[in-house]
Amino acid sequence: MTQPNLHPWNEKFEWSDALPRTGFFSHEQVDSYNTEGYLLLEEAIRIDQLQIVTDHLDKLAFETDTFLKTLERERLSIAESGAILFGIHPCLRSETVKNFISQQPFTDICHDLIGPNVRLYWDQLVYKETEKPRRFPWHQDNGYGFVEPQQYLTCWIPLADVYEGNGCPLVVPKIHRNGTLFHEYVEPLGYECFPDHPDAVPVEAKVGSIVIFSSLTPHKTGPNLSGETRKAYIIQYAPDRAELLQGEPQTGPPHSRVSADEPERQFPILIDGVTAS
Repeated sequence: MTQPNLHPWNEKFEWSDALPRTGFFSHEQVDSYNTEGYLLLEEAIRIDQLQIVTDHLDKLAFETDTFLKTLERERLSIAESGAILFGIHPCLRSETVKNFISQQPFTDICHDLIGPNVRLYWDQLVYKETEKPRRFPWHQDNGYGFVEPQQYLTCWIPLADVYEGNGCPLVVPKIHRNGTLFHEYVEPLGYECFPDHPDAVPVEAKVGSIVIFSSLTPHKTGPNLSGETRKAYIIQYAPDRAELLQGEPQTGPPHSRVSADEPERQFPILIDGVTAS
């Protein structure tokens, strides 16, 4: 397989190693994250706590599906009723959800893998439904919106057990150290950095686990071929003072930068290593 092309704005990228600052992760885990670009953290969240959060997310998913069914073709961008649902910023809808993503274990995860000053960058539910099985293409999270620093953090939380047959994450190790790759839009699936990769690793995970990976780790999910909706909650954290670059990468450099510090949804998680809330 040929080496994927870099994003036009990805110039002189150097991976910054995470450090085991808090003792939450072992040195071996942090080294593995730096080398491979992902970690599976098992039994990280209490099942009863996660069920309360899931109940709130289910309500947002139902509202999203109801809205999609009012549209022509029951579709908006890459969201489609019966195929895949997205519900953005659950933290704005539920104080329970906001508190969940602002406390342990996420504060220690962020401190070790990002640093002492961290903000929430993005959160969304992604529910893969069963009526229209569909893969989600290979992509990096920083391929959807180019952020600097390029490396931030995604916590992919299964709300039920996930495996290859219902759309667990697959990752490609080690490529994250090259920075952001060039992505093309594939209708109707979304942005894609390559069509396939021989080094893909499925990350099957039980409920209560967290699949942790860099914003630069290529990943995808396969179609949900089970009889039940595959539910996941995705939380992204970025270093304080991160910026979203705006422009058309194929035509030139970015024309502007937007600070990722919108108070309501990009609130501080850690300030000088101390929990902000």
